[in-house]
Amino acid sequence: MASPARRVALDVLARTRRGGATLADALSGADVAALEPRERGLLHELVLGTLRRRGWLDHVLQALAERPLARTPAGLRDVLRLGAYQLLFLRVPDHAAVSESVDLARSVAARGAGFVNAVLRRLQREGAPAEPDPEKEPLAWLTTAGSLPRWLAERWLERGGAEEAVARGRALLEAPPVHLRFNPRVADAAEQAARAGILTRPTDVPEAWEATQGRPGELASRGVLHVQDAGSQLVARLALAPGSVLDACAAPGGKALLLADRHEGGGPVVAADVSPRRLATLAELRSRWGASRLHVVAADAERPPFARPFDAVLLDAPCSGLGTLARHPDIRWRTRPDDLPRHAEKQRRLLAALAPLVRAGGRLVYAVCSVEDEEGPGVLSPFLAAHPEFRAEAPPDWADALVEGPFVRMSPARHRGDAFFAARLVRDG
Repeated sequence: MASPARRVALDVLARTRRGGATLADALSGADVAALEPRERGLLHELVLGTLRRRGWLDHVLQALAERPLARTPAGLRDVLRLGAYQLLFLRVPDHAAVSESVDLARSVAARGAGFVNAVLRRLQREGAPAEPDPEKEPLAWLTTAGSLPRWLAERWLERGGAEEAVARGRALLEAPPVHLRFNPRVADAAEQAARAGILTRPTDVPEAWEATQGRPGELASRGVLHVQDAGSQLVARLALAPGSVLDACAAPGGKALLLADRHEGGGPVVAADVSPRRLATLAELRSRWGASRLHVVAADAERPPFARPFDAVLLDAPCSGLGTLARHPDIRWRTRPDDLPRHAEKQRRLLAALAPLVRAGGRLVYAVCSVEDEEGPGVLSPFLAAHPEFRAEAPPDWADALVEGPFVRMSPARHRGDAFFAARLVRDG
């Protein structure tokens, strides 16, 4: 029988493939939590690695299979991908990778075990083919070794050129760094982390640390530290201001926590979200963190219920998430080209709805975890044209390494972590 980690990994891949659950939702299920820590670690590596490398795995498997992979039942394709990922990228004994995959195949299709065994045995003997040359054949490299869907590879080539597209593709194949920050209410938080074997180094963002060794999960569960990408921390810092602050789409809550921690007083810090489930998660995080000054409110940012304006409003807008493909690799296979204009239109509505909530002299921060022009610049330019009372404000000096023009642009090809676009706007009247 296949190991628990492999059986749950197959189920997680199936759930994300069917489109019902995001990877984050699937990995937060009870079946995952029930695994032993070592099995849970293997599960995460199997699922995240298989999804990051799925394009290459399919290319390799198709070269070895005697029938079109697309005509193979979807469940067996998942089994083959898991097996191929172990053979090519993990330090798992070959016999274990093959035999456990064959066991998984029996659970998917009674007559699929022989096919899976034949393909993986051939991969074990022959290895993977050579990658396409990324300089001579950038599209071929991006859609195979770079593991991007063809539409996205073509888009990045057209808009940024081969060198930039390949660099971005390479960066998104690697596991992203673990960034964290310490709870300022825990005086010895850094010392606790060091005693737990967590080694850190500073990033370009103040008080954001990269964990170079150790697992922060247990300390995070006790509210000693919070795991949060440096780009996400940067966006929250752009919204710091004296007075009242609104995080309009706050869940899961990391930015709102930072705003509450570093608030300069003079008004409340409000974390709002429309989803009851996500609000419950945010409220639990607030309690664990001890952020008693943070007010959690159920509110739709397109129809904000607030009667008074705020000194600062943060809109970390719902977006395609195409800047987080390393952290959320299922997005590369879930997203379609027509999703981009849909997300952009949602962001336009949100900005228009929230603009009246910024007092004169106050600040509006708009951010997306995307590198696509439709999101970010394509939303901001018409907003500024329609709202002359707002103007772009230069980011703080400490963000100079992350700034292009008046805006923050973080890219996995140049900065360690997720991609972000962020603009800090001031209302003059």
